[in-house]
Amino acid sequence: MSVRVRTGIAILIVILASLVYLGVSLARRGYSARDKPSRIEEFLARNARRIATPREARQLRNPYTPTTATVESVREHWAEHCALCHGIDGSGNTPIGQSLYPKPTDLKSPTVQGLSDGEIFYIISNGVRFTGMPSWSGTDSAEEIWQLVSFIRKLPTLSPTDLELLKRSPNEQSGSAQKMEGSAHTH
Repeated sequence: MSVRVRTGIAILIVILASLVYLGVSLARRGYSARDKPSRIEEFLARNARRIATPREARQLRNPYTPTTATVESVREHWAEHCALCHGIDGSGNTPIGQSLYPKPTDLKSPTVQGLSDGEIFYIISNGVRFTGMPSWSGTDSAEEIWQLVSFIRKLPTLSPTDLELLKRSPNEQSGSAQKMEGSAHTH
């Protein structure tokens, strides 16, 4: 038996064992958005996302540089579309974010900051299946999405003053920013 065939069989066995483990785990615990995913679930989800992102998308480069002007240009968009789940600071620590399964990733984390610009662009554009992350390419232009990528790159370095400015977006007058920070949620 060739090395290639043995490698293929080994990979198939690992995949099947993972699926059996996942099935047994779901049967025992149920399928609840309240449970924290196991390490295996997190590993599978993270790698499935990487595999599902086309190579061409991973190689895309952002035409916008993360600057203070970028933060200002996407402030309202972030408050209206992103902060409800990801929070003003990108941590994902919001009432809605914490009730999602899987929980929104902390956008300041080394995991997200380690993604290529193209991967982040692809995720925002296409969403992530089986999560709460919607596709924004139907409503947002490529320019807006690239500016969001720049904004996400800037999140780890935002000062408390920058975060306060984000909280004071034009939507704060309608109460949206307050809802994002933990007040009552209404439809």
